[in-house]
Amino acid sequence: VQLQASGGGLVQPGGSLRVSCKVRGINFGMAALAWYRQAPGKQRELVAGISSDGTTNYADSVKGRFTVSRDNIWRTVYLQMNSLREEDTGVYYCKTKRGGDDYWGQGTLVTVSS
Repeated sequence: VQLQASGGGLVQPGGSLRVSCKVRGINFGMAALAWYRQAPGKQRELVAGISSDGTTNYADSVKGRFTVSRDNIWRTVYLQMNSLREEDTGVYYCKTKRGGDDYWGQGTLVTVSS
């Protein structure tokens, strides 16, 4: 199983960014996917998830600003981030499961700063 995240970068507060995660090695259409983030000095936390039927869930801190989506043809999960705040800074990781095991991408750094 391989997950390749991309799209991070530096953005000013109030700006937007979209991160992507290409997934290989699983039955993508049947997989639940999630985005986590880890800010400096903090624990990794769940940001958003999307099930195989497209049901989504979000952390309270990002509701109304972030949107998770998936493209089953391109085997990719996206996280559209709008109205970014400095506290959104961190490394963003995608995650999926196969069997009883979790699989993580390598992370992509998002820095929100003026």
